[in-house]
Amino acid sequence: MKANVLMTGGAGYLGSIMVPYLIDQGYHVTVLDTLLYGQTPFLDRCLDPRFAFVRGDVRDERVLAPLVARADFIIPLAAIVGAPACARDETAATSVNRDAVALIQRLCSPSQGILFPTTNSGYGTGQRGEACTEESRLAPLSTYARTKVEAETLLLDAGSAITFRLATVFGASPRMRLDLLVNDFVYRAIHDRAVVLFESHFTRNYLHVRDVARVFEHGFERFGAMKGRAYNVGLSDANLSKRELCERIQRHHPTFVFFDSDVGEDPDKRDYIVSNARIEGTGWRPLFSLDDGILELTRAYSILKQREFGNS
Repeated sequence: MKANVLMTGGAGYLGSIMVPYLIDQGYHVTVLDTLLYGQTPFLDRCLDPRFAFVRGDVRDERVLAPLVARADFIIPLAAIVGAPACARDETAATSVNRDAVALIQRLCSPSQGILFPTTNSGYGTGQRGEACTEESRLAPLSTYARTKVEAETLLLDAGSAITFRLATVFGASPRMRLDLLVNDFVYRAIHDRAVVLFESHFTRNYLHVRDVARVFEHGFERFGAMKGRAYNVGLSDANLSKRELCERIQRHHPTFVFFDSDVGEDPDKRDYIVSNARIEGTGWRPLFSLDDGILELTRAYSILKQREFGNS
């Protein structure tokens, strides 16, 4: 029998892809979530004895402790996600994104493993032309990035966790988010057919949401060899500026146009390229390309007509 997995915040954008994937691979998955956004992504999994759901807050030790005790691996997905949401309530962001992770670490025994999704936005503004590695200086620019970096630091200091510094994620999910950059730009290409770019040279790395699920399974299988280290996870052929991203989308949507603004600036100052050599050195490779995601999102947006999905 494969391992028991506890996933906090598992009903969100990432978790609603990861949970069914891991169940299909034979894992037993328990999700702890408040269902803050009213989502119901797992109704089709309720017949499966490998799935369990607990409605509760990750900050409540009375709820969390017995769930941690039964788990072989814990994935702390629960978070206030994105700079706008964190800026609205910095106290909640700190207590969920950092303090609840510290609580999980305290409740775990040495025989249990934590696999933590953080963000490569912790690099902030990288050196022009130089790829950020896991040894690069962390300089988070937002409350969201800062709290994730702080949580990652305490886990790595304890030595019993793997942390995945995820690139900007894209792709369709049952708990959809339209505020993520690729998802947003494809939506605009289809429905608005135009976008105005602020600081279009700002560059990021990208990763399909289904490859997030795959890298966590990879971590389960190689936990002993990989623990105690951080790993950048993204598409090595997709360190792209916002303008380059629009050009890729335009290949699939020729009527899409984009313009550089002569005034104003982007409040999001993240600008970096990333090396994914460390995770690739463990044998992991992504399966889904940026073009795969653009085509997937194009199909998804024939279903989603309203901009009601997001964390902003």
